[in-house]
Amino acid sequence: MSPRARQSKGKARFNAFNELVAESEAAERRGDKLEIAIPPGPRLGDVVVNADKLTKGFDERLLMEDLTFLLPPGGIVGIIGANGAGKTTLFKMMVGQEQPDSGTIVVGSTVSFAYVDQSRDDLNAENTVFDEISEGQERMAVGNREIHARAYVASFGFKGSDQQKKVGEISGGERNRVQLAKVLRSGGNVLLLDEPTNDLDVDTLRALEDGLLSFPGCVVVISHDRWFLDRISTHVLAFEGDAQVRWFEGNFSDYEAERHKRLGTDADQPHRMHYKPISRS
Repeated sequence: MSPRARQSKGKARFNAFNELVAESEAAERRGDKLEIAIPPGPRLGDVVVNADKLTKGFDERLLMEDLTFLLPPGGIVGIIGANGAGKTTLFKMMVGQEQPDSGTIVVGSTVSFAYVDQSRDDLNAENTVFDEISEGQERMAVGNREIHARAYVASFGFKGSDQQKKVGEISGGERNRVQLAKVLRSGGNVLLLDEPTNDLDVDTLRALEDGLLSFPGCVVVISHDRWFLDRISTHVLAFEGDAQVRWFEGNFSDYEAERHKRLGTDADQPHRMHYKPISRS
């Protein structure tokens, strides 16, 4: 990239940051702080998800090998790694949509998953925001409670006439909020969130952070947003390439410090994703 191109890109990112700050300050002045209410699920037992020597590959490429971890009942686990590393595949194995090539995944008997994938493909573009989330009911079950549907929809930032917008006409960030509200109303006690921060404005992002921090169950989040993970995560599951996935206790900054200590200056260099080939016996 030329110096002029780098300068232009840096200026654009600086301007975008200033716009986000201005939006946040304006919201604070208006006193219309957004709150995302994540309903608690049933009580979670000591066993959440235990993976033992998990191995999985696709198309002659090994994504993970001998991966072992235990999800903590009250933890927030950030999953990081390059696109195509195997992060979403791990989610699908947790919920039984994919099976490991070897190793085991044990899901606790009290676990109830709420899985928000990144496709948003199951949203009906012809529905209003209210009908898509509430299924047209004025009162709806949220977890183990029955509440006013309009109050629940409003808690995800859709107030007044915004609830009557067609899903097909709203922004990407609004679609993200609709998907979150729709899935989280099930009242799961283990949340699997695949790129939940995509297209979110700064106020919604802060509201999501607060909602997750106050959630009493276990949360597992795939995200490329290091600042988001810094604020919420208690553990990190890092897909580092060559089928190596590292379990780490701490947030993203803690993990980066450990990685730099382990790898030295090589940790600061960008690398293309490398895959270990699948060996055939």
